[in-house]
Amino acid sequence: MPPRPRYEMPDFFLDTLEKRGLMDACLARPAYQRNDYIGLLRVTRANLEATRQKRLNQMLDELERGGVYMKVEWKG
Repeated sequence: MPPRPRYEMPDFFLDTLEKRGLMDACLARPAYQRNDYIGLLRVTRANLEATRQKRLNQMLDELERGGVYMKVEWKG
């Protein structure tokens, strides 16, 4: 099985985390989760702005709440 691609964190992503005060919460997550938020949720590859925003909001909500990763309980 080939390794999963690694995604760079785009500027809008970093800016949003900083504005919401969630940078520390994001950086506290394992690298695979940060990568998944960018890649698996395809925040950077959404065709519609509304879709991108929905995916970004899910990530932000999970970081704010803690204990949730991809809509599943996570014990970090």
